[in-house]
Amino acid sequence: MYDYLIVGAGLYGAVFARELTLRGKRCLVIDRRSHIAGNVYTENISGINVHKYGAHIFHTNDEEVWQYVNRFASFNNYINSPVAVYRDELYNLPFNMNTFSRMWGIRTPAEAKAIIARQVADLGITQPRNLEEQALSLVGTDVYTKLVKGYTEKQWGRDCKDLPAFIIKRLPCRFTYDNNYFNDRYQGIPIGGYTAMVEKMLEGVEVRLGTDFADLIRREPGIARTIVYTGCIDEYFGYRLGALRYRSVRFETEELPEENHQGNAVVNYTDREVPYTRIIEHKHFEFGQQPTTIISREYSAEWKPGMEPYYPINDDENTALYQRYRELAAKEGNVIFGGRLGQYRYYDMDKVIRAALDDVRSL
Repeated sequence: MYDYLIVGAGLYGAVFARELTLRGKRCLVIDRRSHIAGNVYTENISGINVHKYGAHIFHTNDEEVWQYVNRFASFNNYINSPVAVYRDELYNLPFNMNTFSRMWGIRTPAEAKAIIARQVADLGITQPRNLEEQALSLVGTDVYTKLVKGYTEKQWGRDCKDLPAFIIKRLPCRFTYDNNYFNDRYQGIPIGGYTAMVEKMLEGVEVRLGTDFADLIRREPGIARTIVYTGCIDEYFGYRLGALRYRSVRFETEELPEENHQGNAVVNYTDREVPYTRIIEHKHFEFGQQPTTIISREYSAEWKPGMEPYYPINDDENTALYQRYRELAAKEGNVIFGGRLGQYRYYDMDKVIRAALDDVRSL
């Protein structure tokens, strides 16, 4: 008998297990995968820490969370400054004065604001009916056509005219020459990778990998007094109300016999004709000097059972279905649902850690 069975060895589960163990509780962490750390898992290949489930850059304004993660890892000073390729043109992200200067040959914020305002006014969109009209009403024709349209259509697998406007609530334009993607005070990558950080979180905690929750409960139904479940909430209930929808991502990773392939960790490809959304060059997250390099091409994909669910589709239909599952969850007296899959929402890493810390304190 354990006090807590924690399903999922990602950040939420690892923080929960660490804090409960410190409080004298006996915890068992299981994961159906063969490794810990969930989607922040990094694998060392040829001396390079490869982000196996896509790029993860830690950033936060939460000082307590920042101090917390620094108990388990030392962070470097990596600043996320992605670039975007549109056909034969290259632009800085996020949209800032470097972007606008390259696009229009201008230098001042006043010039950039005037061009965007003129383009928005010419369109005359007052009530955006879809994502395309919403984006055009925010940034005008040029930025939308070159940097938003193709990338978004690849992400969602459909035309922007067929996507609801609420997906893009805002498209921030910065009228400074600053390529720092995040505004957060603290940001970086754990030196040695995220897996090593999660290993330290789980020190002294029993972990069983390659273990399916449903199989374990069938074999040992009374294994724990309380369950902390970070898997898909609809899967926990056997999809009895129907399956929630997600977008997934497919990766093509290869090692190249060159020292530096693209000169940046993250390069987005915004042209619809390029099949992948971006290329990650992993060594640049930790300023690597290895003789070879490893890149991953990312392809957005429609989620199907058996695939990894990445991004919840929080439209009206799926939100309503999730609420019905939440009503079922409220009746499960000894189960806590947490994390992005258990709560059907996209979480940044710091928000996952904050949620886990708060949930433990609320017990």
